[in-house]
Amino acid sequence: MNSIPLGKLPPDLLAQLLAAAPVSDPRVLLKPGIGLDCAVVDAGDRYLVFKSDPITFATDEIGWYLVQVNSNDIATTGAMPRWLMVTMLLPEGKTTAVSVTTLTDQLYAACREKNISLIGGHTEITYGLDRPILMGTLIGEVAKEKLITPAGASPGDKILLTKGIPIEATAILAREFPERLADTFTPAELAEAQAFLHQPGIGVLRDAQLATAAGRVTAMHDPTEGGLAGALWELAEASGHTLRVDPAAIPILPLAGRVCAAFGLDPLATIASGALIVNGRFRRCSRHLPGFGRGGD
Repeated sequence: MNSIPLGKLPPDLLAQLLAAAPVSDPRVLLKPGIGLDCAVVDAGDRYLVFKSDPITFATDEIGWYLVQVNSNDIATTGAMPRWLMVTMLLPEGKTTAVSVTTLTDQLYAACREKNISLIGGHTEITYGLDRPILMGTLIGEVAKEKLITPAGASPGDKILLTKGIPIEATAILAREFPERLADTFTPAELAEAQAFLHQPGIGVLRDAQLATAAGRVTAMHDPTEGGLAGALWELAEASGHTLRVDPAAIPILPLAGRVCAAFGLDPLATIASGALIVNGRFRRCSRHLPGFGRGGD
C-alpha cells in the first residue's frame, strides 16, 4: 500500500473521515468539514469558536508563530480570540531551561499582544524529535449575529485578498534555509524576507476587522497549506459554489516570488498565512484589500 505524502490528507479520504465524526450535541452549529477550519458551539448568549493547529515545521519564533496561526482561523469567523491551551513536545537531548523559557516568552508576548489568556495545556520532553513541536487549541467568542463561515459565500460576491502572497512561505524559507538564498539575494533582501514574519506579518486579525467594517462579509478563509490555490478550492467546497478568479490580478509580492523561484515553488500553491481571502459586498476597497476576482455560482 502506498504511503500518503507530506501535507494534508487527500480530500476524498479526509471528507470520508470527517463525515464519520460523532457529533451528537445539538449545540454544535458548525461541525468538521472540508474548508471548515473552526468549530462553532452555541453558548446561549453568544457563540464559542474553537480552533486547533500545530506548528510542525518552523522552529524560529515558534511560540509567537503558534498564536498567530490559531488566531487567524478564529478571525475568519468574525470572532475574537480569547483562551488558548498549548501542548509542547520538546526534543530529547536538545531541551534546556533556556530554550523552554524562550518558547514560553514567545507565547506569552504573542498572547499579551492579542489579549489572549493562556489557560493551560501540556509540556513534555519526548523521544524521536529533532525539533520542538507546538500544538494550540484556541477558543474565541462572537455575537450570534456577527458569525461568518466559509459556507456563506454566495453568487455575486467579490473576492478580495489582503496583503499578497506568499508571506508565510517567504519567512519560513528565509529563516530556515538562509544558505540557499545567500548567493542570489543581498544581505538586505534576505533580512527583509526573514522579517516577513512580522512585516507584512502572518497575522490577519486586523485584516478581518477591516474587511467586516468595509461591507457585508459573507465568508473568509486563511490560506495555509496548499497556499492560495488550495484555500480557494476549500472555500468553493465549503460554499458549494464555483469561484471565478483572474490569476493575473493576484498580488504576488515581488520578493516572495523570487524566494519561491529559488526553491522551485509555485507561489499560488505555497503556504500563505498573512493573506486573507474575503468574500462579500463592499462599500469600498482600501489598499489593504486589493481585489482579484469575483465569485460565481
